[in-house]
Amino acid sequence: MMSSDEPNDLDWVQLRKEMGTHQHVETTQEKFVRKFSDNPFVPIGCLATVGALSYGLWTFRTGRKRMSQQMMRLRIVAQGFTIAALVGGVMMTTGKSLK
Repeated sequence: MMSSDEPNDLDWVQLRKEMGTHQHVETTQEKFVRKFSDNPFVPIGCLATVGALSYGLWTFRTGRKRMSQQMMRLRIVAQGFTIAALVGGVMMTTGKSLK
């Protein structure tokens, strides 16, 4: 049996009523735009990675092995760029929150 101190499944409904309806919920598009403006290098790096991988696989399928190898190397560079952008973004965010 549950005691009265434990939260039940519908406590969030009461909490929302107490908070009021003026609470703005961020949409997916708004969140993407906000995150992109905070650190635009991450999505750019992701697109570069996907582009190099896709083109590299296509050139491998068509038999252009040298170009495929170059694209796979470019993919590794793009992945490294993306990781560096992620780490840099985390460091910038941490620096802002410490101030």
